[in-house]
Amino acid sequence: MTQTLYIPQDTAALAMGADTVADAFRIEATRRKLDLHIVRNGSRGLHWLEPLVEVVTPAGRVAYGPVTPQDVASILDAAWAHDATHPLHHGLTEDILFLKKQERLTFARVGVIDPLSITDYEAHGGFEGLRQALAMDPAAIVDAVTESGLRGRGGAAFPTGIKWRTVLQTPAEQKYIVCNADEGDSGTFSDRMLMEGDPCALIEGMTIAGLAVGATRGYIYVRSEYPQAERILAGALRAARAAGWLGNDIQGTGRAFDIELRRGAGAYICGEETSLLESLEGRRGLVRAKPPLPAVRGLFGCPTVINNVISLATVPFILAQGAATYRDFGMGRSRGTLPFQLAGNIRHGGLVEKAFGLTLRELLFDFGGGSRSGRPLKAVQVGGPLGAYLPESQWDTPLDYEAFLTISAMLGHGGVVAFDDTADMAALAEYAMEFCAIESCGKCTPCRIGSIRGTEVIRAIRSGQDRDSRAELLRDLCDTMMAGSLCALGGMTPYPVLSALRHFPEDFGLAAEPALHTV
Repeated sequence: MTQTLYIPQDTAALAMGADTVADAFRIEATRRKLDLHIVRNGSRGLHWLEPLVEVVTPAGRVAYGPVTPQDVASILDAAWAHDATHPLHHGLTEDILFLKKQERLTFARVGVIDPLSITDYEAHGGFEGLRQALAMDPAAIVDAVTESGLRGRGGAAFPTGIKWRTVLQTPAEQKYIVCNADEGDSGTFSDRMLMEGDPCALIEGMTIAGLAVGATRGYIYVRSEYPQAERILAGALRAARAAGWLGNDIQGTGRAFDIELRRGAGAYICGEETSLLESLEGRRGLVRAKPPLPAVRGLFGCPTVINNVISLATVPFILAQGAATYRDFGMGRSRGTLPFQLAGNIRHGGLVEKAFGLTLRELLFDFGGGSRSGRPLKAVQVGGPLGAYLPESQWDTPLDYEAFLTISAMLGHGGVVAFDDTADMAALAEYAMEFCAIESCGKCTPCRIGSIRGTEVIRAIRSGQDRDSRAELLRDLCDTMMAGSLCALGGMTPYPVLSALRHFPEDFGLAAEPALHTV
């Protein structure tokens, strides 16, 4: 009798020793003469339990974690005896509350399938959206994406259908689909998890986008810090071509689309779409002035769709299940779901895919379980290193693009980083400015020079040098950066700085900020 185990090959699991655990299971199975089949899947997103080992039983997959090599023998004993008393036993994986309360649409297969098996992917609904798209007119595909309400999940939240329609309606001999997989924000990992756990969803979404706008070529620009994602994507691309889902004659329909994988050089600014295009074309990553928009003149001067991983990987669900089904999730103009990523000082860090509308407090405590240190949470940064620091008084704001704008914050890519009451918010504000100074492409003065001056001013405030006047100078400098920067790096660096000043003035040695400053 064959016993099947699932052990993640996700980067987070590997960092916690998943390969060593897998080797230990193989060794112990050989010693016991067991027929053991190990599937290397993606992560379920319960990062505090990694490596999470799942044992296939007649009732479903049973979870054990976090597993070390020393636990292997006892887990095999418990699995064969159906003993639920093992200290690492968590019951059926699907019944773990952290997972059970989620609404996994884009991540439905992540952690469930073998990411390199086309057969497994299709058995779980894969390529159904592409099958639908192959029978549709390009404009009808764009209509479906538009009607779904899908907005860019990379941070800007621009309506995906409008971008696609612009490319469709722009005449050109060659058009491109570019996937921005340069996930550089601190505390974010949903792109990586998707690429490592369900890469064919991205491949399928890009192919649908190609059919929708008349593009025959696609590029995935993956950051150099993601070697495991790159390896798995390369394997998935080979498998998809071999199965006829990529190439010059997709499934015998005469439609053509293929994808090339490109590795970035590691610059944070290349997460900005025009800098990414410069890098793809072999130049230094510098921001381009707009207009023209990439949808009109993008890669190699051709109309180009640029979307991030989650945006493109969500499209197959929309085509397979219908635009109305996706639109039924969410609130206001924020439709569907977003994979929120819990990191920082949080007890249960990991990935939570939920419809827009839950509150930050629910995310932090119902899913995250509060701080890992056991101390009170003080601040939460949402939206990466350019996101505002939100105090406890704002944690009941719905997680919705427009609702966050009303409190001068942004959802961005869905990264949530928690800090307990030992955090020095002035030091974190200084870090934000210094980060901008280091990562600036240098093309525009407000970002290039403003971030350096800003770092100097914050250091002076922290050292007690004429704090009040320097704080006012810092606010004026932030206004200049927001109004004059060429892209969001310089334009949004003031968000964490001003929010720290407003909500945590005592950390700067200042009195409460005047009410007229709302950022």
